[in-house]
Amino acid sequence: MNIFRVVALAAIYVVSTAGPVHPPQQQETSQTAQKVRFGPEIEAFLHEDTVIPPPKGAILFVGSSIFRQWTNLKRDMAPLPVFNRAFGGSRTSEVLYYMDKIVLPYKPRIVVYYCGSNDVNAGATAPEIFLHFKQFSDRVAQELPATVVFYVSINRAPQKMDKWGVVDSANALIRNFCRSTKKREFIDVNPVLFDRNGKPRMELYRDDKLHFKGPAYEEFTRIIKPALQKAWEQN
Repeated sequence: MNIFRVVALAAIYVVSTAGPVHPPQQQETSQTAQKVRFGPEIEAFLHEDTVIPPPKGAILFVGSSIFRQWTNLKRDMAPLPVFNRAFGGSRTSEVLYYMDKIVLPYKPRIVVYYCGSNDVNAGATAPEIFLHFKQFSDRVAQELPATVVFYVSINRAPQKMDKWGVVDSANALIRNFCRSTKKREFIDVNPVLFDRNGKPRMELYRDDKLHFKGPAYEEFTRIIKPALQKAWEQN
């Protein structure tokens, strides 16, 4: 039995035995509370919301630093009404934990989600990453049934080359879930990060071989924006 078969079976088992998904407050344990980070960043978002409230029914980008560092997001996605609530080096469990504060209240028509890379570096398995995204998806379906969620693939960054197997497995699980679930879409940005010989395009990466320079976001725009435009017109 190959590794992809094992991962897929494990994910099916986890999802089938997980039971109903409850709000993060109900899931919290003392152990969870110790692990959840980024409280000040979330409070800063909430303060910003009181000063310049983001539009309801817009397009929300949420997740980790790959999105947080997309400094020209509004310009790149114009005229689409986008705003950004990505934070720190967040993991999927933390995005799930804070979604009652920085996702659901905005009632976005579209959510664009990038997270999972930091989970991989922290030793998470592909089924664990998938399960947290599925819990996020289930909450959105419950609270905002008309909202479309786009999952942007975990990047096969050179920094985590020894963990590409986990990256590929997590992406495959989430891609299959999105294909079989209404109002869920998967966008794979990895093809633009490699050259014709299958080598990472190192000119797109910063020195840490994980985060991106400006030209990488130009490549992402060419892939992500048309998908969002189509969904915006249809939804």
